[in-house]
Amino acid sequence: MDEVALRDLAPTVIGVLERRGADFAAAEDAVQEALIEAVRVWPQEPPRDPRAWLITVAWRKFLDATRAEAARRQREDAVWAEPAPESVAAVDDTLHLYFLCAHPALSPASAVALTLRAVGGLTTRQIAQAYLVPESTMAQRISRAKRTVSDVRFDQPGDLSTVLRVLYLVFNEGYSGDVDLAAEAIRLTRQLAKLTADEEAAGLLALMLLHHARRPARTRPDGTLVPLADQDRARWDTRLIAEGVDILQAALARDRLGEYQTQAAIAALHADARTAEETDWVQIVEWYDELVRLTDSPIARLNRAVALGESDGPQAGLAALSDLDPALPRHTAAAAYLHERAGDSTTAARLYAEAARTATNLAERDHLTRQAAHLNSQQPK
Repeated sequence: MDEVALRDLAPTVIGVLERRGADFAAAEDAVQEALIEAVRVWPQEPPRDPRAWLITVAWRKFLDATRAEAARRQREDAVWAEPAPESVAAVDDTLHLYFLCAHPALSPASAVALTLRAVGGLTTRQIAQAYLVPESTMAQRISRAKRTVSDVRFDQPGDLSTVLRVLYLVFNEGYSGDVDLAAEAIRLTRQLAKLTADEEAAGLLALMLLHHARRPARTRPDGTLVPLADQDRARWDTRLIAEGVDILQAALARDRLGEYQTQAAIAALHADARTAEETDWVQIVEWYDELVRLTDSPIARLNRAVALGESDGPQAGLAALSDLDPALPRHTAAAAYLHERAGDSTTAARLYAEAARTATNLAERDHLTRQAAHLNSQQPK
């Protein structure tokens, strides 16, 4: 049984139940139960029409839940009789659910969790494992999110940029538990790009593919990080790189540049270099100039400073870095790297150790600590 194909059906079935009178929260719960039932039943009894099977079972789950609650008995009287599956129009409600799950009333964490449940079709347990939180905590988060959006109706198109931010948050969570969130984000973004034909959706998909292509070379067998310059580029996935570049070039050809297309262009330049020494840092700085113009993001300015340190020398990078708030994430680590490039290993070691103390990611903290220890070991006794 193809569980990914099964989860792809979830938004459509939720939409069918909503059009039959179920509210979003009840429809989503019923579809989750139907998906669990499918995982149990289908390996032995595969249905001829998976979509119709899910609609039928989810509708029955909804009716059962409605009948079980005395407070909903009046509503139960108004529930339509169960239509034959063949009479249900094949309407794709996926885009509607994307916008619903990325509603501005939701926190980013809640929007991500609800997107993975309603659009991705993941169970609460799977999402909780991926985020390393108790299942009860994730269940409460999803329940609150569903209550927030249960009465929302869209008279106008939702905000696509918010949906893209939510998907990028999912991608950046990477992998933990039994669900690969990076792969799941790529699957959902590929779906969204097809639904919208939007340049920035395509740009985000290209960015994800180009980053994901480097994943096999990003860590050592013991789990420690490998910096980009030290990665074995023979382990990069050339198929994903080629696909990402093709999608990016098609998006850029429409001449409606956005931040995700710009970030993807930077990633493509890294992917194009056969060795770290062949990286076209001058072009990368130019793309960061575009990104700063588009977003005025302090993080983009920080990354530009590091790129400038590669193209024009570490002192130029340090000068650009000095104009930024030292409290920025990765500011201290960037300063440490540029001081190391400038030959000031004493300052670099101190800054690496300082950056390690404030790192929120265990692998990053370990890498920064190793860098500090390596430089300290080279100091004269």
